Amino acid sequence: MSNLDRLETRSADAREADQLAQLLTLLARIEAVDHSCLTGAPKVQSLADLRHLPVLRKSDLSKWQAEHLPFGGIPTSGITRLFQSPGPIYEPGGSTPDWWRFGRFLRAAGIGAGDVVQNTFSYHFTPAGAMFESAALAVGAQVFAAGPGQTELQVRAAVDLGVTAYAGTPDYLGAILAKADEMGVDLSHITKAAVSAGPLFPQVRAAYAARGITCLQCYGTADVGHIAYETLADAPMVVDEGVIVEIVTPGTGYPVPNGEVGEVVVTALNADYPLIRFATGDLSAVVAGVSDCGRTNMRLAGWKGRADQATKVKGMFVRPEQVAQLVERHPEIHRARVEVGHDGKTDTMLVRLETDGSDLAGYVASISEVLKLRAKVETVAIGGLPRDGIVIADLRGN
Repeated sequence: MSNLDRLETRSADAREADQLAQLLTLLARIEAVDHSCLTGAPKVQSLADLRHLPVLRKSDLSKWQAEHLPFGGIPTSGITRLFQSPGPIYEPGGSTPDWWRFGRFLRAAGIGAGDVVQNTFSYHFTPAGAMFESAALAVGAQVFAAGPGQTELQVRAAVDLGVTAYAGTPDYLGAILAKADEMGVDLSHITKAAVSAGPLFPQVRAAYAARGITCLQCYGTADVGHIAYETLADAPMVVDEGVIVEIVTPGTGYPVPNGEVGEVVVTALNADYPLIRFATGDLSAVVAGVSDCGRTNMRLAGWKGRADQATKVKGMFVRPEQVAQLVERHPEIHRARVEVGHDGKTDTMLVRLETDGSDLAGYVASISEVLKLRAKVETVAIGGLPRDGIVIADLRGN
């Protein structure tokens, strides 16, 4: 049986039409909520019009929730589970099959009927354990709800229950295998691993492969669920069919050209809990082309760092949002990059502006007003700044 579903192989036009129809339905529901910042926003007529809607950041969500417990007044339905992440931020969950949509990832990893999945993600407070359990049940597998820790007991259970697949962080599988070796226990029946919530280093993947374990990774958050997933080892991640992903300049809502690094912004097409343009705080980039596996959706280059590059200079925070305001003040400025250093006595700040303009006095005045600090200014030609997603570079530790 194929591990692809019909949505994963549809044309780009069919995907956009379906996602736009879902989006418009969700926007109509959200705009009916009095406090929503979407009220009065420009009308959305295509997915490209998303860029005109505000970005929702975790700080916004936390503020909304403080004012409208528990979910910030976002219209919800079918909620059966409640979770809390640090902040605190409350996340809902449902009980419909594969509510968080991680099933596509498990199928890509070859997990399905006949597999026993040892789920070592936490079931405590945060939804990761429930996310992967819901997905495993949806693809027909059995689940051992292990949670993290108690490694020796994990080994014993893996043997007794005939575990064939692992779900958890990339490194903890290594700890389980090492403990099994120490105990003289054979875990060669584990041949599949679905990992997330940490870096999967090439040497770690190779070590698992040497033991006959195919290990793939995915990307998701507690807020929006599944976002993207590997379908082939070391290949770009394919975006899930239940979300719309944009890559934007950090601190703004404006998409960058394909291939450039920017912040991952996700619109979750979840009728039970719609989040529109949720900023993950992660950096990534769109990879051109389609996957060799046959899936046709957008691909991401994987994790490229954090978009929240706020840093303190001379006791004052400088944030990407401020840099974006600086650029907006001067149409001839294409982009800006703040470089923070230290001369041995005090912090220094260099603002590099990619522009064909020459209003240095105006730029200095805007920097003082927007960033609230004095800085040296350097102009570079259009295309002269790196396309690496870095808006504020803190070089004091270099």
